[in-house]
Amino acid sequence: MKTLQPPGWAPAKGYANGIAARGTSIFVGGQIGWNAQQQFETDDFIAQTAQTLRNIVAVLHEAGAGPEHMVRMTWYILDRHEYNARLKELGPVYRDIMGRNFPAMSCVQVAGLMEARAKVEIEVTAMLPD
Repeated sequence: MKTLQPPGWAPAKGYANGIAARGTSIFVGGQIGWNAQQQFETDDFIAQTAQTLRNIVAVLHEAGAGPEHMVRMTWYILDRHEYNARLKELGPVYRDIMGRNFPAMSCVQVAGLMEARAKVEIEVTAMLPD
């Protein structure tokens, strides 16, 4: 994988502007903050995000991949104000689960998610090198 950083651009913080990769594509469907039995253990945004990230890692492992193979993440959140206000809490949680792997990312505030208690949903694309 190669991080794409155009010359003269300020460095991206916590994500990459682009990633070039080659190999087996892995597409992780939108994961939310419930456990393996599809039960929510909390309504807290940070705790749900942590569970969501652990769910992503579990799916990646099924393909023989890990967070280091991620090339893209799309975050769907209900409240951008809460997201921004809690970034200092979110950063350590993300790094603890995903390491220092920062793929190309988008974050979008949405009106709602399919599961009423979900506060965040994240999709991932990963590339497992040949």
